[in-house]
Amino acid sequence: MAEKQINPVLKQVLELGPTLAFFLIYVKIKDETYLFGGTEYSGFIVAALVFIPILLISMAILWKLTGKLSRMQVFTAFMVIFFGGLTAYFNDERFFKMKTTIVYGFMAGILGVGLLRGQSYLQYVMEEFLPMEREGWMIFTKRVTGMFVVLAVANEVIWRTQTTDLWVKLETFAFPAALFVFLWVQIVGLQKYLIEEPENTQD
Repeated sequence: MAEKQINPVLKQVLELGPTLAFFLIYVKIKDETYLFGGTEYSGFIVAALVFIPILLISMAILWKLTGKLSRMQVFTAFMVIFFGGLTAYFNDERFFKMKTTIVYGFMAGILGVGLLRGQSYLQYVMEEFLPMEREGWMIFTKRVTGMFVVLAVANEVIWRTQTTDLWVKLETFAFPAALFVFLWVQIVGLQKYLIEEPENTQD
């Protein structure tokens, strides 16, 4: 099924809104403690659990409007549900924090496998939006793979050594911003490999 086009602003809200909602909920209840079934849960864990249905509802709306979800979106949803469940079951916020490391690590691993096979899996995903020569795709993929490794390591160091408050802020804002800026800089730097679309000429 071809992907239906929707308002890009609405799409961004559906994709980024759940993470922002998690941040706002956490800020609101981070100092609270909640009792469920005789067990006390911190505000962070409750915010993480509330985040799960918000994410699923957002993805359901996105799928309804576009008729498509990327494999990465599905994988991320699975990881959120799985590690959110472990967080609640063991009443341990570390599981939810580890999720970010595993997602970035998984993405680096997948791209790395492609590179070992002499392929750019990013090209399969992004070529329609970013026509580029094969050499450019290979360079781009190597750099993106390295960036995912850096983000995975950074997440591990931060959640293990810093406060939950700092981790939540970096997870919500700093990591996505760093990845966006990195991708923008790479695309600008690889301009010479871009393939210009031929101009339509009329007889």
